[in-house]
Amino acid sequence: MNDIDAWVWWLIGAAALGIPLVMTAMPELGMLAVGALAAAGVAGLGAGVVVQVLVFAAVSVALILAVRPLAARHRAQRPQLVSGVEALKGKQAVVLERVDASGGRIKLAGEIWSARSLDGGQAYEVGQEVDVVDIEGATAIVM
Repeated sequence: MNDIDAWVWWLIGAAALGIPLVMTAMPELGMLAVGALAAAGVAGLGAGVVVQVLVFAAVSVALILAVRPLAARHRAQRPQLVSGVEALKGKQAVVLERVDASGGRIKLAGEIWSARSLDGGQAYEVGQEVDVVDIEGATAIVM
């Protein structure tokens, strides 16, 4: 074991951190692996053990401090591409059969949907344009 250079041990450590990174998708492990690669680099240049450990710690901590806020901001953003039922909310539709609190039919995005009015006292006549407020099951809620 003493015959193996320190930089090889750091490479083994980087690989050991890379395997669970792939299996668990925890980005922190990847940042630690990059820190181990940096330590392997300074070990290959002949730096002492203390310098190697300091480089490992500094690079790992710097990456974690830099990347975690970016990842949190990215995770908090709403998806830009809305699909399915969510994409229909806010769209306009044309009334095909009178729509009131008990039901009716509309043409929404080229398809015929059952619909009911959001306000129970409001009714919409054939040909009138309405706005889709929500979708409940296969029924569009309009106003």
